[in-house]
Amino acid sequence: MTINSINPLNGQVLKSYQAHTSVEVGTKIDQTHEAWKKWKQSSYTVRSNHLLATAEILRNRKEELAILMALEMGKPLKGGRAEIEKCADVCEYYAWHAETFLQDELIQTDASKSYVSFQPLGVILAVMPWNFPFWQVFRFLAPALMAGNTAVLKHASNVFGCALEIEKIIKEAGFPDHVFQTLLIGSEQVDRVIENPHIKAVTLTGSTEAGKKVAAKAASVLKKSVLELGGSDAYLILQDADLELAAESCVNSRLINSGQSCISAKRFIVVKSVEKQFTELFKQKMAAKIMGDPLNEMSDIGPQARIDLRDELHQQVLKSIEMGAICLLGGKIPDGVNAFYPPTILTNVKKDMPAFDEELFGPVAAIISAENEEEAVNLANDSVFGLGAAVFTRNIQRGEEIAAKQLEAGSCFVNSFVRSDPRLPFGGIRQSGYGRELSHYGIKEFVNVKTVFIK
Repeated sequence: MTINSINPLNGQVLKSYQAHTSVEVGTKIDQTHEAWKKWKQSSYTVRSNHLLATAEILRNRKEELAILMALEMGKPLKGGRAEIEKCADVCEYYAWHAETFLQDELIQTDASKSYVSFQPLGVILAVMPWNFPFWQVFRFLAPALMAGNTAVLKHASNVFGCALEIEKIIKEAGFPDHVFQTLLIGSEQVDRVIENPHIKAVTLTGSTEAGKKVAAKAASVLKKSVLELGGSDAYLILQDADLELAAESCVNSRLINSGQSCISAKRFIVVKSVEKQFTELFKQKMAAKIMGDPLNEMSDIGPQARIDLRDELHQQVLKSIEMGAICLLGGKIPDGVNAFYPPTILTNVKKDMPAFDEELFGPVAAIISAENEEEAVNLANDSVFGLGAAVFTRNIQRGEEIAAKQLEAGSCFVNSFVRSDPRLPFGGIRQSGYGRELSHYGIKEFVNVKTVFIK
């Protein structure tokens, strides 16, 4: 089977890839399992040196990798460069800290000695999306390799070029053969890979529906899974907010990766007394963003990753308008064979509209009016998702109280937009998934937390 990578800027085929057969997939998994038998015995120093070399290669090749992302999924160059830098950062973070995170934990009992040891599980399957084709992989891969695991990757079919480059980088960094391999397969083959006895656990970043399928399959064969799924992040703008800061932060968050980010702001819940002023500022800043060729340094927003995804987004916008939402900006598909969608603002958004209930995976902002702070919090929590949230207020103590104890999400920020950081755990609740990536929590997701008791 041939799988095409298509440039979302113009609809042209970039490259065709021959999918791996089931026999080839089985062979690669066998190879990665055999590599694990040796890799798990390697020292932290050896692992760290390879991962630091990976970071150096990423930075040296930053420009060409940013161009590859621009071509395959439409990411503007400045976003691509930032993504590669972040990948290098996470490699360095775990190279420096993994040994400390995984050191034995002594526990006093009636034993002569008892402790907890963290041992690698084996081959981890990663099912990853196209929106951050390098970061999503390295976010999982750096801690997995430092923990002594090996891995195989099923990447989104429109970014196979990125997937193969990651494999090359790992080899170039000096890692032993086969500790990481890319499987060029479609989503219909994932179940069979999960069933393979050498696969010990699964991590997926993607849609809620994809997560449900992978989680169900992994559970059916008693294998652990970690899921980072969709989000419809709510940002609260309270009466005493710094509206200039809030508008700037909210626009920047909504337009991360041309609006195609699970953790980007999507629902803006504004206390009515400042709604008009905030909306005016927000519109000015959204309208000022430049949409264009992702290879153009001036472009803030590139095309959406695929034409069909852009069209699905537009239908969500149209349906919301039919139900009473008001389109304040954008909302029209440009001419031509491309996947562009302009920065769009919907106001008068209510419960049961797609713009309120669903994830709008693109540059569409939903402004929702709240009578007061209490209603704003209730509206924010009225969602099946729970990935991230933010609150803007000059009362820092009150903002912290809301973020820590009232907003129901995996990451809650005050006076800043939500973003991942290698030092902080990242993940969601409800239909945004379970488990955590990054920090010391992330590296312990795929280890055997082993009790050792000596009498």
